[in-house]
Amino acid sequence: TPNALIPRATTSYIQYTGDGTTAAGWPDQSTWSSFEDLWSANTPLMLCSQFSQADNSPSETAFIKSAISSVSAFTGVDNRFILAVIMQESSGCVRAPTSNGGVRNPGLMQDHDGKGTCNDAGVVQDPCPNDEIELMVQEGTGGTDAGDGLQQCLSEAASDNVSQFYKAARIYNSGSIDPSGDLGAGGATHCYASDIANRLLGYTGTSECTLD
Repeated sequence: TPNALIPRATTSYIQYTGDGTTAAGWPDQSTWSSFEDLWSANTPLMLCSQFSQADNSPSETAFIKSAISSVSAFTGVDNRFILAVIMQESSGCVRAPTSNGGVRNPGLMQDHDGKGTCNDAGVVQDPCPNDEIELMVQEGTGGTDAGDGLQQCLSEAASDNVSQFYKAARIYNSGSIDPSGDLGAGGATHCYASDIANRLLGYTGTSECTLD
């Protein structure tokens, strides 16, 4: 409608704490930026220099967008949430290396022991094939044989409001939510859910969260 408020990208970081509900101050889904705006803002940041790898080609980056669209349609997971996690985990670099802190976390979404990757055990693929990019997004979103993706984390969050996304982000990062319900407490990355919330609002700067 002509008088409707249009969400605009946030330019300053807001640190969120608590249980992920709007009552605790977390952003409602209606305030998230549109997918196209988030994509446009994040595409220039899809770099691989931090991994000492060749940056994405335009076609590789374009296929990430295609993969997000198809996987979102298949799983029902909001495409903006998928993009936010990709940027959080790998900055959208298709040649992000596989990390291993006891569990293999490969690919764009550093998923749970998945098969999709273009940089694993010293083997780098350049260009990164479309089917690998699709598999990375599919495994991070829909899960792997070994562990949950965003789709399963959303179910585990067991919420019927926007907090399901922030809770799911925390579960994806650490495997669980602290018994207190505070998404900034517990193990792994305390700032993870807050960072995801800011990304969904359109923030593209460095995290200013002080929880870690």
